[in-house]
Amino acid sequence: MFISFVVWWYGRGWQQIMRSFSVRTKMVAGNFSMFQLLRTLFAPWKRIITFPGRSLEDRLKAAADNAFSRAVGFVVRLIVLIAGLISLALVALFSLVEIIVWPLLPFAIPGFIIAGFVL
Repeated sequence: MFISFVVWWYGRGWQQIMRSFSVRTKMVAGNFSMFQLLRTLFAPWKRIITFPGRSLEDRLKAAADNAFSRAVGFVVRLIVLIAGLISLALVALFSLVEIIVWPLLPFAIPGFIIAGFVL
């Protein structure tokens, strides 16, 4: 049974950990809808659009309202995009640490036992 564990840990287990890196990063990008945010970065906020009237004053007011709606949409989407990129970087960093530490974890058990006796 011990041999089966070692074979799995350093074989398929490690491969599964490496594959999970890709799954995690795609999941974070999907949860933040990062590609959608990039496509709609300059879209109006919540599709709030003012339609211009016939007079010049109404048209200028509509243009100002629409520009403000786009500016709000840009700021909100940019903040969410930055939060998504930070989350993506953290997930990638922790996944890389996990990949590096994975082969060393079986040696931690005897190390903790020895440390428990010494301390």
